Amino acid sequence: MVMGFSIALIVFSALLLLLVLMHKGKGGGLSDMFGGGMQSSVGGSSVAERNLDRITVVVGLVWFALIVVLGLVMKFK
Repeated sequence: MVMGFSIALIVFSALLLLLVLMHKGKGGGLSDMFGGGMQSSVGGSSVAERNLDRITVVVGLVWFALIVVLGLVMKFK
């Protein structure tokens, strides 16, 4: 059981990392260093960006829940 939650945590950690890196830079940070500040967003968020935001939040919540469950399983093992 612990092994399954550990593998799921690794998978969701990698997925969360990729989703965060896919976001468009808002400017004024490390994203400018890698060319993210060159683009200008005129019309606000597109549908794809909003969906990416929603998916990132859901994956982040699942990641957090996995950490809590894994901690509880290991504590009461």
